[in-house]
Amino acid sequence: MTDPLTVPGEGFHPDFRDGSGHPAAPLHTRLHHIRAESLDTGTAQTEGMRRFAAVSGSTVGSEKLWMGQTHVAPATSSSDHHHGESETAIYVQSGHPEFVFVDGHGDQAEEVRLRTSPGDYIFVPPYVPHREENPDPAEEAVVVIARSTQEAIVVNLPHLYAVSEDD
Repeated sequence: MTDPLTVPGEGFHPDFRDGSGHPAAPLHTRLHHIRAESLDTGTAQTEGMRRFAAVSGSTVGSEKLWMGQTHVAPATSSSDHHHGESETAIYVQSGHPEFVFVDGHGDQAEEVRLRTSPGDYIFVPPYVPHREENPDPAEEAVVVIARSTQEAIVVNLPHLYAVSEDD
């Protein structure tokens, strides 16, 4: 037998108190269940992909964490971008997305392509320019993202290479 899905309000204990004996703020005294159909589309976007927020300051009151999904359509590349001060962890849920970045500097710079499969993880350090690509002509790629900042920081760039003072 399968347990039924939870409904809003389940698991909330109305008598939970903070240290002073007063009822604690609701956002910080209970678990939050974010249903797949309730993901927030009002988050920072990059051309070629769609981001959906699940856990953020606006959805659940998180202060240090952002988590959601990114969908990359078949035969699509995102724009080049970085995520500012955020550390970003990526879990490949479906498809075979590729993550592209530049390794090295000057004449030693080389474009690197990380080819992934479902179940793989990618770590993106702060400020590292990159892009996501989905070379599959038929299957959408879906990844789950967690960031070390509560909101999705997205800085869209004209290209992957670092901009020098001469540019």
